[in-house]
Amino acid sequence: MGLTSTAVLVMAVVAAVVLFASTIWLWPRLAGRTWRAVTGRVALLLATQLAIFASVGLVANNAFLFYGSWADLFGKQQDLGVVVDHSAGGKRIKVMGTQRLDVPGGDRPERGGQIQKIAVEGEKSAIKSPAYVYLPPEYFQPQYAEKRFPAAIVLTGYPGTAENLIKALKYPRTAHELAAKRKIQPMVLVMLRPTVAPPRDTECVDIPGGPQTETFFADDLPAAVSGVYRVGTGSANWGIIGNSTGGYCSLKIALHHPDRFAAGAGLSAYYEAAEDRTTGDLFQGKKELRQRSNLLWSLDNKPPAKTSFLVTSSKKGEPNLKDTLRFIEKVRPPARVSSILLDSGGHNFTTWKREIPPALEWLSGRLTSA
Repeated sequence: MGLTSTAVLVMAVVAAVVLFASTIWLWPRLAGRTWRAVTGRVALLLATQLAIFASVGLVANNAFLFYGSWADLFGKQQDLGVVVDHSAGGKRIKVMGTQRLDVPGGDRPERGGQIQKIAVEGEKSAIKSPAYVYLPPEYFQPQYAEKRFPAAIVLTGYPGTAENLIKALKYPRTAHELAAKRKIQPMVLVMLRPTVAPPRDTECVDIPGGPQTETFFADDLPAAVSGVYRVGTGSANWGIIGNSTGGYCSLKIALHHPDRFAAGAGLSAYYEAAEDRTTGDLFQGKKELRQRSNLLWSLDNKPPAKTSFLVTSSKKGEPNLKDTLRFIEKVRPPARVSSILLDSGGHNFTTWKREIPPALEWLSGRLTSA
């Protein structure tokens, strides 16, 4: 049973209730001072508290999906699995497996679409990363056999797991439902975390002498995906969206690479690369690299390009409101900027789930199919 399964949660809650009731029922019998009575009281109290703690922890994890699996919880590296399919011709993507969407007709790709787990190898960066690709139902329908779809990179926060984008934030399901209502065009979603050199948080920076993360996302990933899937290769065909660290990365990559991306959306983004024990020395003392990582500085000093940005914040509960408003003020034509400003909301999945549907509609409206 998986960490996020309902069965595990129910078992933990039932165990907590049974142990609590047992403690109340058996306490009079364990009131003595013998070693058996003392041991019994200690054991009941510890077991009850552990069961309650586990129940509360599982409820919180199921709500916010801090951990997607038991291996993730215990910090074990997850193997990418056995290759069951791969592209011919020396392509840099291998398909590791497929899964269906939990939607009506989800067992048939032409009705429910499909999620593929892949491994990507960057040609320029040499970075290897797992990811998920959502292919809409139209991708499998005969009338669209010659169509090249628009695509969007979808990034988690740090440390995050790509599974969060599927299970908690429900990007594929939301895209499927919006397309079925004709609110967005069918799009391919490439979902992964920005942490491509774990456990280091590279902040999507090309680190001197280190991981070339920006190159991976801006150049390698779109090129690899376009070489395997029927998606466009022009900037008008590509967007990028993410939350928190993924939001910062999305805005930065769209800002610095208008030749690759027509639009970038940052949900609860910040606007300057973090520098702490998780990042290490990102810039190796190079002032120009540090300045470039500051999006507000870049807007002031970089010639504006024809790129669209979407930023989100909340009037109450979000620490990025002031900088978000500054970002909006600094965007100059021909660039365009839009915003979602909630009355209240926090830096969490509940807030982002309120923003993802309109963000996908916004993104769809700024991309074209090839």
